[in-house]
Amino acid sequence: MTNAKMTEQVRSGRGFIAALDQSGGSTPKALKLYGVPETAYSGEEQMFDMIHAMRARIIKSPAFTGDKVVGAILFEQTMDRTIDGIPTATYLWEKRGVVPFLKIDKGLEAEADGVQLMKPIPGLDALLERAVKAGIFGTKERSVVNAANPKGIAAIVAQQFDLGRQVAAHGLMPILEPEVTISIADKAEAEAILQAEILKALDGWEGQLMLKLSLPTVPDFYLPLVNHPKVLKVVALSGGHSRDEANKILAMNHGIIASFSRALSEGLSAGQSDAEFDTVLKGAIDGIHAASIT
Repeated sequence: MTNAKMTEQVRSGRGFIAALDQSGGSTPKALKLYGVPETAYSGEEQMFDMIHAMRARIIKSPAFTGDKVVGAILFEQTMDRTIDGIPTATYLWEKRGVVPFLKIDKGLEAEADGVQLMKPIPGLDALLERAVKAGIFGTKERSVVNAANPKGIAAIVAQQFDLGRQVAAHGLMPILEPEVTISIADKAEAEAILQAEILKALDGWEGQLMLKLSLPTVPDFYLPLVNHPKVLKVVALSGGHSRDEANKILAMNHGIIASFSRALSEGLSAGQSDAEFDTVLKGAIDGIHAASIT
């Protein structure tokens, strides 16, 4: 059974979800953007130490509270680590008032039928049990649509909902993330096929779930999902847009809130003083928050 206070915060909280879930493959790029080159660390252990330090710095910033950041998505190693000696998920909820989620996918398969399905997730039930014990509210799982291919999109939605049922069986809230690549020529057509498949799948869903989708080509296109009684919240990824551009598009889509990763950390640097860091982060949070509640 999901935490009622966390559910209400996600449902009615006037803010956005911070995506702090870069994993092994994307961590070097995230650190480089943060001003930490690959020459600054040796091996995965040091790399993950540095990305955790970056995430902890963000989470501990005075600007990062539940007033504007309703939730945060964590990488598995971040869930397993601590901030000031307190488990990360506990710190988020009890110290910052931010609902903790966990990224559970293990990357993408090779493209087939215009989509990239999720790779198998070994030991998923054990991971979900650990997540529950750690105080995690929900999970996020990503796959990618690269073309308006009905067969591929049907497969991606089926996989997302099957995994969502496994997550929900543990009392966790699934965030299904069938991302549509923003640069494809047939993006609007892909979004139409995707929405139709999701609406069909929702007919057989018990309870509620969340959706994380690319910002649509047509403003308010996803209102049927936003208003669906089985959808707790629709959140949007930045998908490669700059923060300003993502905020501009997001503000045209009512009822959808942000779940930005790179767009959130844009402009942050390891070399900044705490005051400089907090000022830049506050500006980012204020802008994303404003776009999310428009």
